[in-house]
Amino acid sequence: MRQGRFIAAATLCLMGLGACATREEFRGHKTDPETVELLQPGQQTQDDVRRLLGSPSSISTFNQANNTWYYIARETEQWAFTAEEMVDQRVVAIDFDGEGKVAGVRRYAMKDGKEVEMVDRVTPTKGKELGFIEQLFGNVGKFNK
Repeated sequence: MRQGRFIAAATLCLMGLGACATREEFRGHKTDPETVELLQPGQQTQDDVRRLLGSPSSISTFNQANNTWYYIARETEQWAFTAEEMVDQRVVAIDFDGEGKVAGVRRYAMKDGKEVEMVDRVTPTKGKELGFIEQLFGNVGKFNK
């Protein structure tokens, strides 16, 4: 009986410790460095890049004449109930010229990232600010003929 209680207590303790294990996650596009080395400016087209690396994580939207494809990968780590922490981040940016051929390949690591401070402003919208009661009962009787 005594041994059974000890085994049950030890099992519960180990289960509790197992719940606090570090959780590691990988998100994004895992690019093989050797495959990225194969990309040479002026030689491959967008179709060639798509065959080699797959679809990009993101495509630039501002300059359509010379667009850029981004392959983004991020590794995070979280311990128990703490906030998720970024461990590593890699970005491969492939620039294309107007003819759709590779113009350049850039690589960025986590050290190249910059913190951006968010602005805490609210964009005003047209319309009326409704109170709680107006929101709750505002449509009562509006749709009956």
